Amino acid sequence: MNAPVKHTSDITDAEESLAVQQAQSVTDSDSATELAMQNTLLTPRFYTTDFDELDAIDVSPVREDWDNLIAQMVSDPNKGHFKKNEDWDTVDWEGMEPELKKEFIDFLVSSCTAEFSGCVLYKEMKRRGSNEDITQLFQLMARDEARHAGFINDALREAGVAVNLGFLTQKKKYTYFRPKFIYYATYLSEKIGYARYITIFRHLQEHPEHRFHPIFKWFEEWCNDEFSHGEAFALLMKTDPKLTSGINVYWIKFFLTAVYSTMYVRDHQRPAFHKALGVDPDWYAHEVFTKTSALTKQIFPITLDIEHPRWQRGLERMQKANADMAEAKGLKKVVAQVRAVAAFVSLITIPVKKHATPASVRMEPAY
Repeated sequence: MNAPVKHTSDITDAEESLAVQQAQSVTDSDSATELAMQNTLLTPRFYTTDFDELDAIDVSPVREDWDNLIAQMVSDPNKGHFKKNEDWDTVDWEGMEPELKKEFIDFLVSSCTAEFSGCVLYKEMKRRGSNEDITQLFQLMARDEARHAGFINDALREAGVAVNLGFLTQKKKYTYFRPKFIYYATYLSEKIGYARYITIFRHLQEHPEHRFHPIFKWFEEWCNDEFSHGEAFALLMKTDPKLTSGINVYWIKFFLTAVYSTMYVRDHQRPAFHKALGVDPDWYAHEVFTKTSALTKQIFPITLDIEHPRWQRGLERMQKANADMAEAKGLKKVVAQVRAVAAFVSLITIPVKKHATPASVRMEPAY
């Protein structure tokens, strides 16, 4: 008798999840996979890095906080959580308003790709490394991201589409980032992911009439995984004070500005999605930026001044330039690109707010 196929929510490592996803790939959608394969400034990327440099990290300076975080992740509070149960309502995909359906599928495919890109990076570090502290952490994070990606793919299959994650692993273009850039980008990705998911979750707790899909009910536990992963990268940065001082503060400012502005532009591409949620994209962006800025004070010595008069104007100019870029051709496209760069320069030259960072970077979700 064949053993029952394990669900991705029960897997304990990323390789297991990939095997499960491969077994399901016969039902995957070419259109969804093609969407996930895109490489633009606004789409999630797959990253590679200097794994030897990562493997050489010594976590001794943060040992107590490190061991506490690892123990929490090893306890695996979310095992078995990310799968459909009696709380999963029936979704009328055929009756969904066409523009909402298009934007929501785009949101799910983008989220699935982002989760799986983390899984691929973390899995590779676990495979290549020999440092037990580092390989254990990356194994645990790869496990979580694989579960998230598998859960989103389950939701996509109901709509008749899904992403072939095994194909992505083999065929999607990889972008090389130095380890410190991986820290900044991934830390911010995890923390802003937490802020995004918890803001939507809390909003829908107060306004359940806007919960047009059951996946939003799982956002609280989901974002707590994101929070833990952000904590891990904060601890990795804490092992080397140079990463958050000197010239690297300018890199931190760049990544903060790039991540915030990219989120703003991408979210404004989904007006029907946010209307269905009952959320104004400008309000949502400000809420997420406010939460993320409060969280990043744990490790970054600066935050962006999101109340500065140029901030909102710059975001709106960048969003308009991006929209025009998508429609324009030839010289008009070049002009739109120049406008987008000018808007980014306006944002990144806004003076930052400076503050002291705490001795211990460990935090607990508070939103």
